[in-house]
This record gives sequence, structure tokens and C-alpha cells, in this order.
Amino acid sequence: MADPHDVSTTKMVRRDFGRSGLDITYADIRVLHGVVYIRGTVSVNKSTDVEDPKAEMERVARLLRQRAGIKDVVVDVRYRT
Repeated sequence: MADPHDVSTTKMVRRDFGRSGLDITYADIRVLHGVVYIRGTVSVNKSTDVEDPKAEMERVARLLRQRAGIKDVVVDVRYRT
């Protein structure tokens, strides 16, 4: 059974990505024991002014690491521009 804390953290992470300029439609985001795993393909949202998806991902990962309850962020993605 899924840990309720991990489920709520996953929802929070998805909200944070919704505020960023990244399109995570083809990415899988999971939280397991407080560690955020991001896998798949990430691209830039067309309606934003983000130019470098890798730099934006690093920014979001850095912000997530500062959140309470998140121990680490593992990013294993391909970037499409």
C-alpha cells in the first residue's frame, strides 16, 4: 500500500512542475520514502519563455530539495527542445 505522505508529496511535486515552464506529459514522477524520482522525456512548454529545459529542471529540483519531507531528487530524463 502506498504511503499517504508519498502520495501527497507526489501531488505537490506535480503542482510545482505545473508552475514551471516544463512539459512533463511524457515523464513519470514518483515519490518513494521521500525521494522524488523523475524519469522520461521533458520538453519546454510552448506558452512560456523558458529556453533551456535542463537549466529549468535543475532549478525545480533545487527548489524541491529545499521542501520539507523531500530527502533527494533523482532526475533521469531526456530533454526535447
